[in-house]
Amino acid sequence: EEVEIREARRPASLDFIKRKMDGIRLTKEETLTIIKDVVSDDLSAAELTAFITASYINPLDMDEIEYLTRAMVETGEQIKFASRPIVDKHSIGGVPGNKISLLVVPIIAASGLKIPKTSSRAITGAGGTADLMEVLAFVEFSAGEVQQMTEKVGGTIVWGGATNIAPADDRIIIQEYPFKIDARGQMLASVMAKKYAVGANLVVIDIPVGLHTKVATMGEGRKLAREFIELGERLNMKVECALTYGDIPVGHSIGPKLEVKEALRVLEGATEPNSFIQKSISLAGIAFEMSGKAARGTGAAMAQEILSSGKALEKFRQIIEIQGGDPTVKSEDI
Repeated sequence: EEVEIREARRPASLDFIKRKMDGIRLTKEETLTIIKDVVSDDLSAAELTAFITASYINPLDMDEIEYLTRAMVETGEQIKFASRPIVDKHSIGGVPGNKISLLVVPIIAASGLKIPKTSSRAITGAGGTADLMEVLAFVEFSAGEVQQMTEKVGGTIVWGGATNIAPADDRIIIQEYPFKIDARGQMLASVMAKKYAVGANLVVIDIPVGLHTKVATMGEGRKLAREFIELGERLNMKVECALTYGDIPVGHSIGPKLEVKEALRVLEGATEPNSFIQKSISLAGIAFEMSGKAARGTGAAMAQEILSSGKALEKFRQIIEIQGGDPTVKSEDI
C-alpha cells in the first residue's frame, strides 16, 4: 500500500494575523483569507486564538468589522426569502436568565411576520438560546430546512452552528469560551453576519447594561448601539437597539430547564415575572413598529395582546412541533 506524504501548506492568513497582532489594520482581502482558512480548518486552535486575541487587544475599526461580517457571510450558506420584511432579534448577552427569545420569537411570528432565529450556545452564561430550545425540540437544521420551516410556521429557534450560516462564527466562539471574552468587533460581526445571512432586513438588538454585564455604562451602550446601527446601514439593514437593565437576572430562573419552564408558564398565562414579560413585549413591540405592523408607541401593547390571547403559545407549539418536539408539552412537564 502506497502512502503519499506532502508538506502541509502554511496558511497565508498567518502573516495577516501577525500584522493584526502588531496593530496594523486588515484589508478586505486579508480578512476574507483569514476567514476562509478558519472555515476550511487550515488554522489550528492556537492560530485562531491568536487572531481572536489580536482583535481583542487591537480592536477592529468599522471598516474591518464590515470586512469581517461580509467574509463570514460569504463563506457560509445564505437564505433568500421571496418576500420581506424578515425580522430578527439578538441579545448581546451577559445577563443571567435572558430567555426572552422564547417569548419574542412566537409573539412576532404570531403577528404574521417571519423571524428565522438562529442562536448560539452558551458563550459566557449558563445557557444560550439554542441550549434552552434544545430542552423542547431539535435545534440542528440546515439552512434550507430553516427557510422551509420559517415559510411554514413563521419562525424558528435553532442552533446557528448546524446551519452552515456564518460557519466561522461558531469556530471563533469555541476558542473564545475558555477565556470568557467577546471582543467588540468580532461580536458585532458575529451578530450581523448571522442576521444578514438569514435574509433579515429589520433587526432588534438587546444591549443589557449593568456593572457585571458586557456593557457597564449607558455611555458604552449608546456607543455600541451606534456601531450596530452604522454596520446595519453599511449592509442595507435597518437596526434598532434597546438599552436594557442588566444589573439583575431576567426573571427568576437560570439554567436551560428552569428557564424553559418559566417561559412556558408565561406563555400559558402567568403574569410573573414582570421583568421577563416586560422586556420581551418591549423588544417584540420595537419589531412591530419597525415593520409598520404597529404605530410608534403602540408596539408593546400589540405584543402584550398577542401574548395574553394565547396566540403566542399556539405559535410556539407550532415551532416546537416543526422542529421535532412535543407540541403538547406543558410547563409542569419540565
